[in-house]
Amino acid sequence: MRKNRLALAMAMACPLLAAAQEAPGKSLGVVTITADQPTSLPTQIPATMEGIAREQIEQTINATDSEDTLKYFPSLLVRKRYIGDYNHAILSSRASGTGNSARSAVYADGILLSNYLGNGVGGLSFPPRWGLVTPEEIERVDVMYGPFSAAYPGNSVGAVVEFTTRMPEKFEAHGKASYSLQPFELYNTDETFRAWELAAGAGNRAGDWAWWFNVNRTDSESQPLTFPTRLVSQGTPGNAGTPVTGAVLDRNNANQPWHVLGTSTQFHTRQNHLKGKLSYDLTPAVRAAYTLGVWQNQSFGNSQTYLRDAAGTPVFGGVVNIGGRSFPALTAADFPLTDESLTHFMHGLSVKSHTQGTFDWEIAASLYDYDKDLKRQTAGSNLPPAARDGGPGTIADGSGTGWNTLAVKGTWRPFGTKGAHIVDAGLQQDSYKLDYVTHAAVGSWLSGPPGALVSDVGGRTRLRSAWAQDAWAFAPDWKTVLGGRFEHWQAYQGRTRTPALTTLYPSRSENHFSPKAAVSWQFQRETLLKAALGRAVRFPTVQELYGATSTANAQFLNDPELRPERSWTFELSAEKPFGNVLTRLTYFAERTRDAIFSQTIFDPLANRNVSRVQNVGRIDTQGLELVANGTEVFTPGLDVQGSITYAHSIIKENDGFVATPGDTIGKRQPNIPRWRATVQAAYRWTPQLTTSVAARYSGSQFRTLNNSDVNGFTYQGVSRFFVVDLRARWQATRTTSFAFGIDNVNNDKYWNFHPYPQRSYVLEAKVDL
Repeated sequence: MRKNRLALAMAMACPLLAAAQEAPGKSLGVVTITADQPTSLPTQIPATMEGIAREQIEQTINATDSEDTLKYFPSLLVRKRYIGDYNHAILSSRASGTGNSARSAVYADGILLSNYLGNGVGGLSFPPRWGLVTPEEIERVDVMYGPFSAAYPGNSVGAVVEFTTRMPEKFEAHGKASYSLQPFELYNTDETFRAWELAAGAGNRAGDWAWWFNVNRTDSESQPLTFPTRLVSQGTPGNAGTPVTGAVLDRNNANQPWHVLGTSTQFHTRQNHLKGKLSYDLTPAVRAAYTLGVWQNQSFGNSQTYLRDAAGTPVFGGVVNIGGRSFPALTAADFPLTDESLTHFMHGLSVKSHTQGTFDWEIAASLYDYDKDLKRQTAGSNLPPAARDGGPGTIADGSGTGWNTLAVKGTWRPFGTKGAHIVDAGLQQDSYKLDYVTHAAVGSWLSGPPGALVSDVGGRTRLRSAWAQDAWAFAPDWKTVLGGRFEHWQAYQGRTRTPALTTLYPSRSENHFSPKAAVSWQFQRETLLKAALGRAVRFPTVQELYGATSTANAQFLNDPELRPERSWTFELSAEKPFGNVLTRLTYFAERTRDAIFSQTIFDPLANRNVSRVQNVGRIDTQGLELVANGTEVFTPGLDVQGSITYAHSIIKENDGFVATPGDTIGKRQPNIPRWRATVQAAYRWTPQLTTSVAARYSGSQFRTLNNSDVNGFTYQGVSRFFVVDLRARWQATRTTSFAFGIDNVNNDKYWNFHPYPQRSYVLEAKVDL
């Protein structure tokens, strides 16, 4: 798998740290696709790219969701909290944290999966639509770091991820069953949570037609993700309230003592996935393709109390007395119940030529539709256990929300594929629509129809772009890529409506141009030097501009005057093989003005999390990234890969503040650790048996702009972590394989606002025909 890549690198001294015989090769730091199913990532940018292929995923990664395939990529982290995490699994990169989902771009076969209706998880949640891709259908995953291609919007400032899924050349069929187990101990919780997954897929090519389908069923239980609390300082000495036991004394992220009273947001999610792909060769050089994706989710969020009265009865509400102090009354904001029912559709249509001659072209369109998006939640006065049978609540309806894209692209090779110039150019339009209406439920929150209006928020944004870039091999050992992207952005039809007030926001529009440049130099026979510089403009999302929302336990405050982020990103890399080990050292730097952040703080008086979006004047980031990838290291059959990243990301300017003016200046950017590292070793004992061990490390970090959250090892904190993962895969027969894995084998208890999974076991059985 890696041998072919190593031979290519040794021959060309241009290593590609991707793992597969079908992976792209590189010359002068430029990717050259040789597989039958090329990635949609640009193939002419001498910037940092990493990749992994299906064979390595199967052998070395406990991949229960598509985002798991990114576990060991340099400088990347996905904030996945449990199997099937559909609303918080956000991708972070070198200079973009886990609160900034709009600073990365995720695609599947060129179809946008990133959700640019919003950013992060304040109020509503906007992670990429990972559920529209399952691990079983992935052929390859490629990542481009930084905004160095003019073909992508400014959201690519962090990274561009491209999933390439299967499209067979002959008949094939696959089936997989997996079972996961997570014993979880935290505070007074000691339970085991489970997940089951079933998947099947098949495809074939017959003449000019090819087809593929994949179905997947996930039934997953999460660990508790949030916890009701009361600060010790909120207590009033005396005998008022119901005397209770069971509260756990801990410290919050500011190191203040508080009582943990129970658990909430413990999900049980059932998800169905269907993917169908159909292609037809209109001519030997022109192919039309259609993709349909369907994702359904039924999720129930539960709450439990640790508190017991003198008779041992669970206590969910009212004023309570802990150790001779009475505390503010418990409400459904402490112990909410939720019931979500979602059905989303994805459509993709493309017609493209692949002559590899003087000119090729492509027309592509996609649509993502929230066909059904309902969230039912208990009202503040409706407490368990009675609330489990009904009572007052709200119904939030996002049905009709979604986005669509349209792109026209051409590639001109005036001197052929080996000529000095290859020019790419295109036109794009990306349109986003948010409609989110909340009503009080009539009768029962579980089944009642919508009643009185609580809030109605929504709006539209549209981005129209024209771009071009020229890959120019101007000398035998040199290549440069020069490009630019012009963007016209509009925000319109914004509204925030409540029973007391209706606000209609004026339309806005802005124009921006983002130049791009990259160069590579074959400095020595086995040493390649590369540099890239790019500007990126990340425009505000609909939710950030207009999406004010409020529930019993959370509130989001919008800002219709948000300014777009403007970033300049630079990287300088050296690539060189040392024996069987391919290495890359990259210096990266980024300056972002008017960075957009949504900060969540807990308001103990209102007893809920409050998120507010704002611009931050200037953030400067510098860092180093060292990557090594070895095949047959020390002994035949042993492959090793690893990475270490150092990032120094500091807020340099900011008119806003958290508690006092100037309290964010000189502080570290939230959710960016100074150090992070990965290492993975895989050993092929026989052609049938492979085992692997991997480790992931992330240093301490902060979640708040003023870095006041000094205690990371608690609810709402962000902690350092060191996690070891194991996997063994046995190819029992030509068509049957089994795998067993343990994630977090050392059972590290770590946090990113919510607790991450503890030690988890995965068992898989797979049939390939």
